[in-house]
Amino acid sequence: MYSFNKPFIYFICIVSAMGGLLFGYDWVVIGGAKIFYEQFFGIESNNLLIGLATSIALAGCMVGAMAVGTLADRFGRKPLLILSAFIFVVSSIGTGGFNSFGWFLVARFVGGIAIGTASGLSPMYIAEVAPASIRGKLVTINQLTIVIGILAAQIANWRIAGTHSLEWNLESGWRWMFWATAFPSAAFLVLAFFIPESPRWLALSGKSAQARNVLVKVGGENYAGDEMEAFENSRQESAKEEKGGLKLLFSKPFHKVLVLGCIIAFFQQWCGTNVIFNYAQEIFQSAGYDVDNTFINIVITGIANLVFTFVALFSVEKLGRRALMLLGAGGLAGIYAILGACYFFHVQGVAMVVLCVLAIACYAMTLGPITWVLIAEIFPNRVRAVAVATATFVLWVGSFTLTLSFPLLNAALGTSGTFWIYTAICVAALFYFIKALPETKGKSLEQLEKELIK
Repeated sequence: MYSFNKPFIYFICIVSAMGGLLFGYDWVVIGGAKIFYEQFFGIESNNLLIGLATSIALAGCMVGAMAVGTLADRFGRKPLLILSAFIFVVSSIGTGGFNSFGWFLVARFVGGIAIGTASGLSPMYIAEVAPASIRGKLVTINQLTIVIGILAAQIANWRIAGTHSLEWNLESGWRWMFWATAFPSAAFLVLAFFIPESPRWLALSGKSAQARNVLVKVGGENYAGDEMEAFENSRQESAKEEKGGLKLLFSKPFHKVLVLGCIIAFFQQWCGTNVIFNYAQEIFQSAGYDVDNTFINIVITGIANLVFTFVALFSVEKLGRRALMLLGAGGLAGIYAILGACYFFHVQGVAMVVLCVLAIACYAMTLGPITWVLIAEIFPNRVRAVAVATATFVLWVGSFTLTLSFPLLNAALGTSGTFWIYTAICVAALFYFIKALPETKGKSLEQLEKELIK
């Protein structure tokens, strides 16, 4: 029916998704740098400080994720994307530059604010500019850039650590692992000035002419007319209600969808897969690998993450969101049960790498990308920014508590017991999704609003 301007659509979606690239890199680079900065700062024997250094950025993520909802509603999506890019530049330079552990933590916290801002804003922006028929695929691009960033961090850590002496890595190597983020951050900062504002935000802000102009560029006059009519119908239906905000979001009509979004977000972290990225060193050394082979295995998991994200990219519109979320929860439950048993019986070697790769692959084609798709599309227009911010805040609470707790759980229960806890969580999520998760593929955001808000 419509003739979409795909080069324009992909350009603005890819630029927006560069926030995901930086999010992925900055989030995972810590896993390779930690063995060096821990010795540099003298914290290698303090589990609490190790957990704090690894998780402090996630505390910043919570701040950024919560603040972005109100700010995005007031100032628009584009200015916040530009701001997050600027913060990425500053924090990456600062993290590698400080000699004080306290200031290192401050820089990581500030970088976390940028991650939290970009993590919710990028998929939300893409969902608001994307045609319904390809929205899932385009939002999945954000996850694709996240895993590219993850793989880039893993490769950078491997090459920096593997081609220099231990003395150089202790003094400078870990710094360059963080400094590398500044280059794509600068590119994101420049390119973000060339994308349009979200047409849905423009329409809700009374800037209908500007919204229509963006939609014409996306899909032509007929598409723009139909979308503007849908915007107007949605706006009129909610005209008598309070405008978007936390008070409206927490009101009765939105309870069900808010709980759903928050559980999806929290589970994406507490399914446990991300500890393989953040604590890969400990996991692979527990499986019998030395430092050099650990870095190689980390890169292998990153490649699997990238490859299977492409599977999600091409299956999200065919299989649908619900089927992939069920597959992810059930698949990880089975893999973690086996992985925990292998650690319990002290199995070592390639079998452990295979199980970790299977877990990453399952996550990458299901829970990793589909969580962001669902968060971006299940909330109504008038509360989307603050709702996505709230769900993203919950996601980062999950990430923070997961990352901070892993060293403590691992010390208390062993790696086997820790992975069995993640198994139980995955089983519980599977039953919840069977009962509560609807299918959303192929439906406009306005149609989803009618179905989910009753």
